[in-house]
Amino acid sequence: MLVSDFDYYLPEELIAQQPIEPRDRSRLLVLDRQTGSIDHKEFYNLPQFLQPGDTLVFNDTRVIPARLLGVKPETGGKVEVFLLNRTTKDEWEVLVKPGKRARPGTVIAFGDNLHCQVIDTTGFGGRVVRFSYQGVFEEILDELGETPLPPYIKEQLTDKERYQTVYARERGSAAAPTAGLHFTRELMEKIKSMGVNLAFVTLHVGLGTFRPVTAEDITEHVMHREYYSVPAATADIVNKTLAAGKRVIAVGTTAVRTLESAGSTGQLEAKSGWTEIFIYPGYEFKIVEALITNFHLPKSTLLMLISALAGRELIFKAYREAVEQRYRFFSFGDAMFII
Repeated sequence: MLVSDFDYYLPEELIAQQPIEPRDRSRLLVLDRQTGSIDHKEFYNLPQFLQPGDTLVFNDTRVIPARLLGVKPETGGKVEVFLLNRTTKDEWEVLVKPGKRARPGTVIAFGDNLHCQVIDTTGFGGRVVRFSYQGVFEEILDELGETPLPPYIKEQLTDKERYQTVYARERGSAAAPTAGLHFTRELMEKIKSMGVNLAFVTLHVGLGTFRPVTAEDITEHVMHREYYSVPAATADIVNKTLAAGKRVIAVGTTAVRTLESAGSTGQLEAKSGWTEIFIYPGYEFKIVEALITNFHLPKSTLLMLISALAGRELIFKAYREAVEQRYRFFSFGDAMFII
């Protein structure tokens, strides 16, 4: 399977630059895997496709201001540090630009009260840094860091909370789990009142989710690890859902990767750890039966994941229709429900 098999034409004007208000007024393309049918709805119509006993699983990660702009004190050279994974209290895996000059031992300053030293390199071209500071790191980061938006979003976001889900709770992501951006608290309450379960997992979105596939043969691509956690309450709800023959519906590809990482036996385990799972056509799903997701970049691992669930031909049929119908694409775009 070649990466070129997952390319498609997308007019640039269909890349959403601003989120829809209110959140649940985005469009919803409903794709039926069994019949191949496509319905065009609004996201607030989602409840009509849900049934009592179904379980929606959300990723409750919260985006941190992961981009830090600093200088090298000895030269005054400007350096950008992008936080990826926290490995200990004060150590992080990061990306550094320019990276060639960030050798182990290099010190980078971000104002008077936050410094880091490069202590190692990583296999993906990044660095491991150790921060030094006085006070609470999260508070300092909130003051000095910038919330990173994807490079295809050129416009400024006036309300930073619009790049967070309404249920975001666990700090640690470098990017938002964007399928969840369509949910309002009112919509979630309506769904819950129908007898649909709402459950939560955590996967801190890092390089693994948005790193481009550089290998021509996709089977040679290696995902970068990302931290996940499945609470006992979620494992219990999901396993009861499976036992009852009801659907486990993932909200976003990061929820899929979490559920499939912790459910390789066909039962969801309450656990936490690091996942490098790469899902592409041929993968057999153990937990997830349906998926709410956004429209993804050409040649991306996310597009490969949804092609594994619905089949490449059906996904590309839906994408062609989405382009024809002028759907909005990517992080602030419209949604798809694969049933």
